[in-house]
This record gives sequence, structure tokens and C-alpha cells, in this order.
Amino acid sequence: MKVILKETIDALGTVGSEVTVADGYARNYLFPQNKALPANAHNRKLMEKQKAKFELQAAKEKAHAEEMAKRLEGISCTIAAKVSEEDRLYGSVTVRDIVEALAKQDIEVEKRMVLLREPIKTTGSHRVPIRIYAGIEPEIEVQVVPE
Repeated sequence: MKVILKETIDALGTVGSEVTVADGYARNYLFPQNKALPANAHNRKLMEKQKAKFELQAAKEKAHAEEMAKRLEGISCTIAAKVSEEDRLYGSVTVRDIVEALAKQDIEVEKRMVLLREPIKTTGSHRVPIRIYAGIEPEIEVQVVPE
């Protein structure tokens, strides 16, 4: 089913774009949450009128994301964890741990923004990208130290 997005959805597209999604996804999630409209002639004309507003909103979001990326660029957070004699962690450092460590530094990020491929299981310095906006992914340094 073709729909027109009323807000940016990471997996689908940006505001005002026309995308094809599964019928059930559109009926059960996008329409009830007011995130999309069916792609018909009337809704296309409506979105065409609001296109300038959407472009302005997207420009503001991108500017805010670039500003946040500059703030995150030099950030380093330290996480203390229990380790064995071989410098292997008993557990692992997960996305939640990174979000909590950043929150202690007054930097608010959501879990879905942290792009940790797999949990960190060794001590030392690790580079972790943070996706703020499409194409804007600054890296932070996560220091894992023995507790």
C-alpha cells in the first residue's frame, strides 16, 4: 500500500515522502498513530501545499542534529565494570550502560541512536557511533575500566 508520511520515520523515509508499506503496517500502526495518510489524489494535493513547511521543519531538524553532533564529537565517557584476570569483563557493556553514562554528563540520547554492533566485552577504549539524523553519525569514545 502506498502512503504519504506525515513525520520522519527512520526505517521508511522523511516527512512528505511517498513510500510503499505492507497493508497491515499501514492500517494497524501508521494510520492509527497519525504518522501517514493513504496516497490518493486529495492527500497528495494536501501534502503539496504543506511541502514548504515540511522542508523548513527538516532543515531545522538537520541544523539541530549538526549542532548536537558538534557537542558529541569530542565526548568521552568512562564505564567501570568488573573484570577477570585476563581483562575480560564478567558481563558486558551494553547500549543502556552507554546511555546512562552519557546522561550523567547531561547528554540525552535515546537507546536507538547508539549504534553498538555487539556488546563490549573487553577493557580499553572503544569508538561508538551515535546516529542523530540521517547521515549524521558522530563517534564518541567509551573507556571501559576495571572496577
